[in-house]
Amino acid sequence: MRHWLLKTEPGVFSFDDLLQAPKQTTGWNGIRNYQARNFLRDQMEEGDRVLIYHSSADPPAVAGLAEVVRAGYPDPTQFDAKDDHYDPESTPAAPRWYQVDVKAVRKLPRSVSLEEIRRTKALAKMPLVQRGQRLSVQPVGTEEYELIVRMGSK
Repeated sequence: MRHWLLKTEPGVFSFDDLLQAPKQTTGWNGIRNYQARNFLRDQMEEGDRVLIYHSSADPPAVAGLAEVVRAGYPDPTQFDAKDDHYDPESTPAAPRWYQVDVKAVRKLPRSVSLEEIRRTKALAKMPLVQRGQRLSVQPVGTEEYELIVRMGSK
C-alpha cells in the first residue's frame, strides 16, 4: 500500500463535497500534468491511502482522508468537448490523461495546515514543502502519512 496527497481547491471540490458525493466516491479527474498523470496511471492502486489537501484555501491544509477504490483509467473529461479539461489530441484508442476513483474515509477532526507541516521537522522532505513543487498528485511516505493523521486527530 502506498500513500498519496491529492490537492484540490475547496471552492471547486472540497473534502465536504467528497463526503456528499454518491457513495462518498468520485473520479479524481482533470489532472493535466504528465508527472501527476504517471502517478495516477502507473502507481496508484486500489487500497492506497490518500491525504486530501485544500490548496488555495485560507489556510491551505490537509482536510481529510480517502482511499483509492479504483486504480488508474482514462479520464473521460479529456474526450468531452464541452468540458474544461477537453483534450482534442487525446482519443479513446490512445488516451493521454488518467484518473483514479477515491472514496472518503473520514474528515480530520482538525485540519493540518501547510504552515504546521512546514514547522514539523519529520515532514521536511515531503514534496509538498519543497520549493517549486506544485504537483497536484504527490507521493507521501508511510511515516509522514501517519504523522499527519495523528496531528489532525488531536
